[in-house]
Amino acid sequence: MKKIKYIIALLLLMILSSFAKGQSYTCDEDICVVEFNASWNEANDTKWLHKLTDCETKRILIDKGTWQKDFSIVVTPTIIIFVDGEEKKRYQANIMMVIEETQKDIQGKIDEIMMDSF
Repeated sequence: MKKIKYIIALLLLMILSSFAKGQSYTCDEDICVVEFNASWNEANDTKWLHKLTDCETKRILIDKGTWQKDFSIVVTPTIIIFVDGEEKKRYQANIMMVIEETQKDIQGKIDEIMMDSF
């Protein structure tokens, strides 16, 4: 009976975790830049995110799952630079829900993180 309860709990956990639509912030690269946004605000996605170099990039929609709570997202979009899974820098949108930092600003931070690793 204890085994059945364990299996049911495991199945429920798997079902609940699938609601995040398979989105993941983990990356294969040491430096990972993730943009958290909401589907209703996709017009304010950063168009240049995929152009960043020396890192992997991801877009996560916080509408489903626990992304907003897990990463303390208070405004969308929010861009977080992770290094080996640890948050190193966060950029949040202004009152107009637009990231003010440019591709050059964020690339500069990535370059700085790379240089500091040597």
